[in-house]
Amino acid sequence: MPTTAGQPMKSVASLLLLLNFCMYAIVLGIGGWAINRAIDHGFVIGPGFDLPAHFSPIYFPMGNAATGFFVTFALIAGVVGIASVIAGVNHVRSWNADSLPSAASAAAIAWTLTLLAMGFACKEIELRIRNSRLRTMEAFLIILSATQLLYIAAIHGGSMRRT
Repeated sequence: MPTTAGQPMKSVASLLLLLNFCMYAIVLGIGGWAINRAIDHGFVIGPGFDLPAHFSPIYFPMGNAATGFFVTFALIAGVVGIASVIAGVNHVRSWNADSLPSAASAAAIAWTLTLLAMGFACKEIELRIRNSRLRTMEAFLIILSATQLLYIAAIHGGSMRRT
């Protein structure tokens, strides 16, 4: 039975796609919870109400000053990450040079957005006040920044031809 040179990388890419899909889905779930909680427990602004001294339009009742930015960019990274998984599944199914550019570009965009969200996670860690769900989301984004990069390397490594 003949094997191709990229077959081991195809298996690695498939495993990383599954792992990234699960972690991005968890990030989206926790981020959705945080947005829902922020909406339910946000400020009531109307006639006769004054804005608090340090009002932020992305106020989150849990966490610290970086939480609103962190959750917002984590949700964006999660959605784009899921989209990159969809493009990646298409590439792994065909595993040819024609499907590589779309999978690689989607993965690179998801990775850069994940790095941005990870930067806000680092700032949130530095400010210290946060709950366990936010800590979980921080950890997942830090891990995703590495696994997404490994996935990008795997799909590019599998596309090299040996002569």
